[in-house]
Amino acid sequence: MNNRRPKLDWVWRCLQFSVLALPLFPALGEVGLAVVLVWVWRSRYRQIIRFPLNWGLAVLSIWLIVCSLFAYRPLESWLGLANFLPFFALFAALNVLIKRSHQLRQLARLLVIPSPAIVILGLGQLYLGWQTPSWWQTIFGWGLVAVGEPAGRMSSVFIYANFLAVYLTTAFTLCLGLWLETWQRWRSKRTSRSGWILFALTAILLINSVGLVLTSSRNAWGIAFFSAIAFAMYAGWRWLVGSIAAIVTVICWAAFVPNWGGIWWRKIVPVFIWARLSDRMYPDRPVETLRLTQWRFCWNLIKERPVIGWGLRNFTPLYEAKMNVWFGHPHSLPLMLATETGIVGTLLLLSIVGWVMAKAIWLLKEPKKTIVSGEHSILFTYMVAFSGIILFNLFDVTIFDLRVNTIGWILFSAISGVVFKSERSSDRSVR
Repeated sequence: MNNRRPKLDWVWRCLQFSVLALPLFPALGEVGLAVVLVWVWRSRYRQIIRFPLNWGLAVLSIWLIVCSLFAYRPLESWLGLANFLPFFALFAALNVLIKRSHQLRQLARLLVIPSPAIVILGLGQLYLGWQTPSWWQTIFGWGLVAVGEPAGRMSSVFIYANFLAVYLTTAFTLCLGLWLETWQRWRSKRTSRSGWILFALTAILLINSVGLVLTSSRNAWGIAFFSAIAFAMYAGWRWLVGSIAAIVTVICWAAFVPNWGGIWWRKIVPVFIWARLSDRMYPDRPVETLRLTQWRFCWNLIKERPVIGWGLRNFTPLYEAKMNVWFGHPHSLPLMLATETGIVGTLLLLSIVGWVMAKAIWLLKEPKKTIVSGEHSILFTYMVAFSGIILFNLFDVTIFDLRVNTIGWILFSAISGVVFKSERSSDRSVR
């Protein structure tokens, strides 16, 4: 095994570089991840194919291909496979490579580091009219649009505000976990190094919070509060749980109950928050653009083809033919999957994700017996961050952004790698 370790060390460094580069230099990040994927599959193929969870992904891959054969528009469905199959392979590779707490901690730092720069670019976009020339996107893979996309909402280096929102909620959650670990370390040993790291993480949290607010994403706001409450409960800070609950209550009161004192609270809660939550900011939206309309349409399609579905990426042409409005997705990943891959494919994917998360919860319930020192808090951080992505996708679809989809699979791979490492004890992780 010693002659293999330098190769694995090199692959681990390549993965770190790729994760750091991904948000701002997506081409570099994706190429690096492709190198990692190929190398791990080539060197650990036998181990990968022995892992039962990968069997489930293999069955799901076959099912998606079968769905594409019988799709309403087969070509669209074949193209849609690119949002799934490469990431199944990436999961299988990273599941072998990532298995220790120090790896999770390092990847979390690398995912958080680019976020302040992304928010600063977004602030320039909104308030200074920053925009990039046409050639910029060809080179860097992203471009700034003055005043955001859609107008008035921060989108920064992403093509739409909601994609920035899910990235920032992930970075915000990971930063919260790192902050809590650092605070506990600083409280026990007040070293200057811990103090500076704590200060830097606090600054990043504040910057990310500003960015989250300016995305004007209701999903992101709710998930940020969910993450804060989760960590407050984890740390045993009941006063903070109560404070956050009180803030949420006041905001919801102002947004949804104007006749029972909400009008008074609207003098305190900023108008762009309560108006956005209550949908008063966009009161004249066409019925075809509403989530409920899209969800009803999906339900009718599911009833027509419940088993095989209509094919990946086929919601858009079907919805356009019916409503005469173009929409890229129905703002709910489970509904979209059930529509496009049938109930079987949807349940299979949800079962795989649910099994890993259930095993992770079980692992966290008995830390002294099953988890080594230092892994508990960082595993909890990853679970909260990935749960945030799951919640976001209940009311939106994020898989169509390459960077966001990749980050989600990296988090899921890391959780699975730590949870199932005891079942692959013969393997040696990167040190």
